[in-house]
Amino acid sequence: MTIQEMHYDVKMKLNKIDSQQYRNLIIPQVDWILNEAQELFVKMIAEPRIASHYGFEIGQRTWMDIRSIVTEGKQIAPTNNTVALPLDFWYYVSAYCIMNKGGCERTSHKIFIRQHDDDFENSPFDKSSFEWKTVNGVFNSNGLKLFAEDFNITKVLLTYIKKLKYIHNAKDFNGVGYKLPGCSSNLTGSVNCELPESTHREIVDIAVLIATGQLQIPDYQIKKDKLSFNQIY
Repeated sequence: MTIQEMHYDVKMKLNKIDSQQYRNLIIPQVDWILNEAQELFVKMIAEPRIASHYGFEIGQRTWMDIRSIVTEGKQIAPTNNTVALPLDFWYYVSAYCIMNKGGCERTSHKIFIRQHDDDFENSPFDKSSFEWKTVNGVFNSNGLKLFAEDFNITKVLLTYIKKLKYIHNAKDFNGVGYKLPGCSSNLTGSVNCELPESTHREIVDIAVLIATGQLQIPDYQIKKDKLSFNQIY
């Protein structure tokens, strides 16, 4: 679906049949809700907070739903054993590294993400080791910190979910576009959703549910039940 088709679908599902009761929603408002909906959609797949969920690789469908925003194996050279995260980084998926010691090089060894309160580096069984091909890492304000006392990490291959583009239909708003809060320039033209088309109606359904709640429309539960058919809510 194009962004224009997503707008049409939102209004069709939000209004009653043969009604234009909520026609006063303007383009920037619909854009905002659609962006919130696509963000929620990705979060529920990529990083669910419910312990019984397993993330987007639980099945082929979930992987295919967000495949277009997964960057695989981006090569980054660490500085002082810290990997600066790319500007478009959103969620971590996995990382491997190339390391060397005394002229011996080893490639494609998995980096294990640890909790900050784990005492892994003081444990002979859990600490990073060139010989045992184990590298520990934690995320901090500078990026991904790696632990390597007696060997060098020369390159990291990072797989991650990248930030979503802000989808919008600015070209159809007053002919000049519009400005987002905190931005100095107008949005112009249009940007379509970069997720696979198979997800677009589900994203619209989430947007309609958000709008229904904000407008206090009585059929909120019906719209929520529809999402449960696709195991979204």
